Amino acid sequence: MAKHLTKRDVEAILNIIHGHDNDKLTWEGICEGSEEVVGKKPTRQSLYANEKIRDAYKAKKFSLKVKGLTKPKPSSLNAAADRIARLQSEVDTLKMKNDALLEKFVIWQYNSYKYGVKEHQLNEPLPRIDRERTE
Repeated sequence: MAKHLTKRDVEAILNIIHGHDNDKLTWEGICEGSEEVVGKKPTRQSLYANEKIRDAYKAKKFSLKVKGLTKPKPSSLNAAADRIARLQSEVDTLKMKNDALLEKFVIWQYNSYKYGVKEHQLNEPLPRIDRERTE
C-alpha cells in the first residue's frame, strides 16, 4: 500500500510536475521521480487520488500538447528577471482569486445546506435560450 502523502510531499510532487520539460510526461515517471522526495515510490493511484496532483498533471499534459516544447528565450537576464517577476505576480494574483472563490463556495455550500437546497437542484443545467423567439 502506498504511503500517505503529506502536504510537504504533495508540494514536492507538484514541483516535479511543474518542472517537467520534455514531452514524455507519464504517471510512472512522476512516481519514479517522487521516490527520492517521498522516501517510497508512490503508486499512480495514490497520486491520482490527490486532486492537486491530478489537476497539475492534466494541466501540464495539456500545456505540453498545446504549446509544444518551445521555450521563450529572453534577450537578456534583465528581460528574463522582469518576465519571471511578472509571471510570479500573476500566479500570486490567481492564487488569491482562487482562494476567494473557494471561500465563497464554502459559504454557498453552508447556506444551501441551511436553507434546504439539494445538490441536484444546484446542479440543474441552465435553461436554453431560444434565440428564434421574438417578444
